[in-house]
Amino acid sequence: MNKQYDVVIIGAGVTGCAAARYLSRYNVHAAVIERAEDVCAAGASKANSAIVHAGFDAKAGSLMAKLNVEGSRIMPKLAEELDFSYMNNGSLVVCMDEADYGKLERLYQNGLKNGVEGLEIVRGERLRELEPAVRSEAYAALWAPTGAIVCPFGLTVALAENAAANGVEFIFNTAVTALRHEGGAWSVQTDKGLIRADAVINAAGTYADVLHNMVSTKKIHITPRKGEYMLLDHAAGDFVKRTVFQLPTKLGKGVLVSPTVHGNIIVGPTAEDIFDRDGVNTTQAGLDAVRQRADLAVEGLPLKQVITSFAGLRAHEDGHEFIIGRAEGTENFFDCAGIESPGLSSAPAVGKMISDIVAEELKLDKNAAFIPTRKGITELKKLSMAEQNALIRQNSAYGRIVCRCESITEGEIVDAIRRPVGARSLDGVKRRVRAGMGRCQGGFCSTRVMEILARELKASLADITKSGGEAKLITGLAKQEAEKYETI
Repeated sequence: MNKQYDVVIIGAGVTGCAAARYLSRYNVHAAVIERAEDVCAAGASKANSAIVHAGFDAKAGSLMAKLNVEGSRIMPKLAEELDFSYMNNGSLVVCMDEADYGKLERLYQNGLKNGVEGLEIVRGERLRELEPAVRSEAYAALWAPTGAIVCPFGLTVALAENAAANGVEFIFNTAVTALRHEGGAWSVQTDKGLIRADAVINAAGTYADVLHNMVSTKKIHITPRKGEYMLLDHAAGDFVKRTVFQLPTKLGKGVLVSPTVHGNIIVGPTAEDIFDRDGVNTTQAGLDAVRQRADLAVEGLPLKQVITSFAGLRAHEDGHEFIIGRAEGTENFFDCAGIESPGLSSAPAVGKMISDIVAEELKLDKNAAFIPTRKGITELKKLSMAEQNALIRQNSAYGRIVCRCESITEGEIVDAIRRPVGARSLDGVKRRVRAGMGRCQGGFCSTRVMEILARELKASLADITKSGGEAKLITGLAKQEAEKYETI
């Protein structure tokens, strides 16, 4: 590999993909480099609360607060343009004890300073009306009607696909190992060869400080902060309508209970500072902590309906602030670092901000041919019966259900693979169309999805992975039989 670009973005999480999408509004030759096999395949974008925060808790006057509120306001229109799942369900921060009411009032006042619209402190019948599942002994709650929920995979994939449609290249399975500025440009050394670029955007999540500190005179430090979650089945999906927070502590917003846009309930996260920048394993202690704290604000949480658990990492910068802009002591090296919660909510605003900074520095012209919209994957189960029948007549693959738990068809899976920045693994399919995300967690559909992947990618079944790399699913004698079968 020996390629030359105007701009290279390091990291294909939601921040990197947002930067790519908004940068593609300009005439630019750009690429996104990602060490994993797909967008949102690692880091915070892969595992988070799926919340679009209203913006009441970030410190007033901070960049974090400004971009949270701006991102929250952008998200509804962006969801229409890029066709991803978004729901404005509102959020409640519950105060259980009158002694803590002062904290709730301060949160309310902070939200007003941040410009959050519609904030209200509610009690009694008004609180029960908004969310019947809140405990009867709750003293009060902060109601934020602009709070929302989103599919983080859908958002990230949509941003990436739209960026690709506007000319941005994506380079996967490629890790950046060194950075040098020489001859007026950046040499980005990777494990696959050298890439040259006039400018670099650092959107590397928990590794953003490592890259930053290679080149900047002012060092930063990021601590991976692990959060563990539990996901409940669709059968529990109507337990809450709103996102229910507990009053925040110095480690975060506490354990939330929230619906998802796909009809599940999510519970979590914990907050544990760790050393491992890839430490996304769940632990008995962490999940026990989720169970113990989950029902402090709600009553009757059906934890017997848990179908899976997972963990994600937040890139906590020591100053608890987003670091966006040119890194000190560098030329055309730009940071999107310390993008922890509310990073998902802020992503559109972060992408717009960093792309405008880079465009100004490089004197980029606007792209008159920019395509602002993208059509998502057609979901058969959301169509009327007449529309379903018409689609199946057009393409019989939509008449073959592969994932019974989520009612996902072969047609949807094929679309997910064939798209720009398409799926290349079981998890890649799972993130795009939810095959394997249901109650059985892929127990029934995984082998069929593997067969479809192998057929579409013209690959051996033995080469299909769960999540890229060496995560092979068929080994030993099974691999030998698979290879024998494929040669017949």
